[in-house]
Amino acid sequence: MQQQKWWKETVVYQIYPRSFQDSDGDGIGDLPGIISRLDYLAELGIGAIWLSPVCKSPQDDNGYDISDYRDIDPMFGTLADMERLIEEAGRRGIQIVMDLVLNHSSDELPWFVEAKKSRDNPYHDYYVWRDGEPGSPPNGLGSIFGGSAWEWVPELGQYYLHLFSVKQPDLNWENPRVREEIYDMINWWIDKGVGGFRLDVIDLIAKEPDRMITGNGPKLHDYIRELSERTFRRADLLTVGETWGATPDIAKLYSNPDGSELSMVFQFEHIGLDEKEGWSKWDLAPLDFLRLKAVLSKWQTELKGEAWNSLFWNNHDLPRIVSRWGNDGAYRVQSAKMLATLLHGMQGTPYVYQGEELGMTNVRYPIEDYRDIELLNLYKERTGRGYPHEEVMASIYAKGRDNARTPMQWDATPQAGFTAGEPWIRVNPNYADINADAQRDDPDSIFHHYRQLISLRKAHKVFVYGDYELLLPEHRDVFAYTRKLDGETLLVLCNFYGADVTFELPETLSRDMRLLIANYADEPQRGTLRPYEARMYLAQAQD
Repeated sequence: MQQQKWWKETVVYQIYPRSFQDSDGDGIGDLPGIISRLDYLAELGIGAIWLSPVCKSPQDDNGYDISDYRDIDPMFGTLADMERLIEEAGRRGIQIVMDLVLNHSSDELPWFVEAKKSRDNPYHDYYVWRDGEPGSPPNGLGSIFGGSAWEWVPELGQYYLHLFSVKQPDLNWENPRVREEIYDMINWWIDKGVGGFRLDVIDLIAKEPDRMITGNGPKLHDYIRELSERTFRRADLLTVGETWGATPDIAKLYSNPDGSELSMVFQFEHIGLDEKEGWSKWDLAPLDFLRLKAVLSKWQTELKGEAWNSLFWNNHDLPRIVSRWGNDGAYRVQSAKMLATLLHGMQGTPYVYQGEELGMTNVRYPIEDYRDIELLNLYKERTGRGYPHEEVMASIYAKGRDNARTPMQWDATPQAGFTAGEPWIRVNPNYADINADAQRDDPDSIFHHYRQLISLRKAHKVFVYGDYELLLPEHRDVFAYTRKLDGETLLVLCNFYGADVTFELPETLSRDMRLLIANYADEPQRGTLRPYEARMYLAQAQD
């Protein structure tokens, strides 16, 4: 069996603080609000909270532009609130995983304020600068948020690099003083008792802009090994890197079992399967289900014993999975449970994004009701290039990040129990039907299905450490696989679509199997799966 670690055996719950629970009526979620909901999370059974950024920030990119790495943004509370959250979560057996942005900072971080004063300033080389002429950037590198990645500073006669917003200048990891500052800051948080870190776009830190290299630069793993040696290896932490460009071979470097880098990475190969190949995420295409099975199975088998998977459908940057690949209408409950069953049976650490356990859905707002900088830039850019309004909105409805950022739906009271004030972004109008209070009272709800899946993971090591094998790889509707460990066999059967389907399994898998969990209450039919039906079975080896 693989090396046992607490972060392999737990389930992580991601909170987007701005949208989780407001405690003071200003319409923005905050740390005291999260503390007030810890018992709900303990009831769900999770073992760690990944907290999207709460450090001080001008909020140009919803907190991913940090202006003080050692303080909490006043909209979320105080440093004392953060310390209390760590303590109160710990009392419930829940670790706090912080979200750190180490590729870039806010332009309001004192380092950058100083860096812009002169080329001779000690902080100037904390960022990436190139000489040039106004109107002629050093090269054609583009910002992920649109436009050039270079911004002219006339008083210096130089451009600085920003792979994201112009207010997010890229840090210069080639400067050892920058790395020392980062290590000191991370160790400061470790000493405060955090249980780990999620590292935003960590695969960009070794960029070589003169060679047009952004992700997976030549020095990337040298930097991460040094980072781990100086910080993470001091404690038993969960560390996960956001790595859009990772392959299984690269993931084996990041997540080497020797602990020299990170616990695991977020890889996104499966997330791009419903976009036109070679285009952007906004250019929609039907999901290739056979490719989805192949991609997920590849990551299961190729990382076996050599690295660790993260398992996720949703996060703060992705649309709601029940609207994306499920059915958020007549089969919302069944398809949400099916998608959960499919994911939680795999090897890796499962991540649940706030509201996923309720089957929260995408929204369709007029453009003026959206708040996300990426989405608004997309709308401006594409309509300016002549794309029809309806076509651009269809992409936004399907893929916009604000789908994930609408307020958590706690109950049927005004504003879904999220705030006593006016929320920073509109609440999904379906909150009266989809909310936590109603589901906690319903034993057949999506919430209780997630509770049961998390409980099963704690009870059976085969969920965590069992070997994976894909079944029926060419079946166009059914996702089926087994997990095997020490004589136990877990069988997972999922109908990914909305019609009855038939299938055949090897006869040996049919014997002595006990049904663990299903998303239909009545007796299943042998060899048939109903719309979005999901089942898990467990069998013990026979003497």
